[in-house]
Amino acid sequence: MQEQLLRQKDKHILQLIVESYLKIGKPVSSRYIAQISSISVSSATVRNIMVKLENQGYLDQPHTSAGRIPSDKGFRFYVNNLFEEAIFPEKQVNFSTEDFILKKGDFNSLLVHVSKILSEHSDNLGFVLSPRISRINFHHIRFIKVSEEKVMIILITSSNLVLTEIVETTSYFTQVELDRASHYINENFRGNNLVFIRNYLLREVPKFRVRYENTIRKIISLLRAYIFQEERENQIFLRGTSKLLEKPELFETEILKSLFQNFEERTKFAKLLSDFIILDRVKVLIGTELNLPNISDCSIVLSHYGYDRQVLGSLGIIGPKRIPYKKIIPLVDYMAKKLSQTISFSQ
Repeated sequence: MQEQLLRQKDKHILQLIVESYLKIGKPVSSRYIAQISSISVSSATVRNIMVKLENQGYLDQPHTSAGRIPSDKGFRFYVNNLFEEAIFPEKQVNFSTEDFILKKGDFNSLLVHVSKILSEHSDNLGFVLSPRISRINFHHIRFIKVSEEKVMIILITSSNLVLTEIVETTSYFTQVELDRASHYINENFRGNNLVFIRNYLLREVPKFRVRYENTIRKIISLLRAYIFQEERENQIFLRGTSKLLEKPELFETEILKSLFQNFEERTKFAKLLSDFIILDRVKVLIGTELNLPNISDCSIVLSHYGYDRQVLGSLGIIGPKRIPYKKIIPLVDYMAKKLSQTISFSQ
């Protein structure tokens, strides 16, 4: 019985240390924890528990005479407890309704708007990883010749979001051929996505009459070129980098420099984020879990958005490990749901 009580005490003390460190940003002393604890505990008992937690890897001691700070393992314990407490109800997201009106129209503008909201309400850097157009079910599609080697794809979703991309192709198209291809796809594949169309046409090409075969093969060539290009280039929208510069007490100059270098290499950074996309509602990556060199003082809170259990992209915030997780986790969850609703037209 005493062993179980001690384990509960350990958890209670660790919880208080993490919350205190998030609030004050300084090593936490045993005396301070004893004063704020909701259970009767002496400073000496707290000190012993802190030594035990340090030995188990939950705490670090920056200086011999100083208090303790949470390690990445300690932060992970705290965040896991938040998830167990189910902190997701929307009533905890207390913002102006107008801030969360996701206007329809140009899709990139919508994603920029979402990244801005995330940044403003978290006071950190907000990001949205753009979905791959090839995986979005469309209501209407149009191909427009831009030059001899470039074709613009204009895709309109069922919720009237407009997505545009330029694809480089080695196949020569006239605008008449592109119009014919657009008409054929709209007539036969409305409600599907470009990956589905490519795969279908590849299977069915032998069945087409000779007079259609060349056109079909050119459509396949165009779709292949775009999907290949898309896989190499992940687009990411970032807002709020200045907010990180305003936190010199949380980041060393070299850490910030390394962080911004990663932001500048957007393709690599977007690829990293896309690797973390899973079906969990929210995922939190802390410090060394990011596997990014020289920025182990950061945390990322992210979630996916999409529809019909199809993941299209991710969004979230990036900041120091001392972010207010209780506020930011529900914020990211809420914005992911709002963006998903807009895309699927279920508002």
